[in-house]
Amino acid sequence: MADVLSPNPNGFRQVPLRAPKPSTRPSADLAQTDTIYATGTLAPGTGRTRSIIAAADVFLELLTAQQRDTVQFAFVQQPLATAAHFPGGKHGTMVFTGEQYGVATWSNFPVSDVPRPGLRLGDLEAGQEAAVMHLLQTLLSAKGYRKVLDIMGSDQALSEAGQPFACGRDAYTLAIIGPPGMDEPWMVQFGGHHLALNVIISGEQGVLAPVLTGAQPAIYAAEGGTVRVLSAENDKAFALIRSLDDDQRRQAVIGNRARDLELGPGTDGKAVAPVGLKASFMTGGQRAMLLDLASEWAGMVNDDYAAPRLAEIAAGVNDTFLSWSGPLICEPGHNGASYFRIQGQKVFIEFAPQEVGGDLTMHVHTIYRDPTNDYGRTLLEQV
Repeated sequence: MADVLSPNPNGFRQVPLRAPKPSTRPSADLAQTDTIYATGTLAPGTGRTRSIIAAADVFLELLTAQQRDTVQFAFVQQPLATAAHFPGGKHGTMVFTGEQYGVATWSNFPVSDVPRPGLRLGDLEAGQEAAVMHLLQTLLSAKGYRKVLDIMGSDQALSEAGQPFACGRDAYTLAIIGPPGMDEPWMVQFGGHHLALNVIISGEQGVLAPVLTGAQPAIYAAEGGTVRVLSAENDKAFALIRSLDDDQRRQAVIGNRARDLELGPGTDGKAVAPVGLKASFMTGGQRAMLLDLASEWAGMVNDDYAAPRLAEIAAGVNDTFLSWSGPLICEPGHNGASYFRIQGQKVFIEFAPQEVGGDLTMHVHTIYRDPTNDYGRTLLEQV
């Protein structure tokens, strides 16, 4: 497929769809990466962080000096992330918003509207791209990695539909912020349109927050069948709302129709008053369903990093709220058109369908934050 060029305010071109370039790296390097992917681990008997460091080091060793300069940045700790605004649209009349923590920048907008730091997959050779994906597999749980692939596949389908902005798998971008190691905090950021992963690592601990997931289209055809992105989040939420009795539902359903994220990009530190049904008024089974739903976000990171986060959410479940806006019923195997929020001391999750041509089922934004530990704030206080 020929390159498709599209003007935009930041001067980026749409990333073309193409097969990976043949590698020019030494065959010994590629043999090393092949062995790593076959074994599925890098440092048997060591902690998760050491395996992540090893995966990052393998990737960096496959790069040229210029590529390493493009993908590596200094880690800068700050109290709160800030909003980053980028003018765009026709005649620069639109403003696209991202969130910036040091050099790390993410958004729900495409990378041509809110540029992300680092190297794009489309600029990597085959072995280098494989090393990126192995790093993600090491960072994430199997469930989290599957979500990432589904979201990237959705964006690829959007790209193939001929969008006039940078989207598709090739536009997803990796940055390594701070040198990978056990002694000082560092960060891995990966994402693009409808995906933002921010993983802060310090010693043997790690935090994945904030996380943005989404999809457009939320259902797409792929080899072997149809993919329904974020289907577990949708289905578990509707199962939970169906489990409530009439009194519980009256508390959970909020009056104003929610349309977008309260704590999307650029809102770090913003206070939002809890509304809805408090989990202390749920049955034990319903609280378990609520925690299982929250785990679809908090459990995206590898089990070693996720376990303490999930334990904190469970410990505060009685003071956690569920709020709902929109229909209470969704047909099995379909997407719903309802907004919902899970809010507690250690968790803030939103699921917000976006209207496209009158349809609220094919475009969705979600956010997961830990109000006390976004960007590993609590973790970094211990350093």
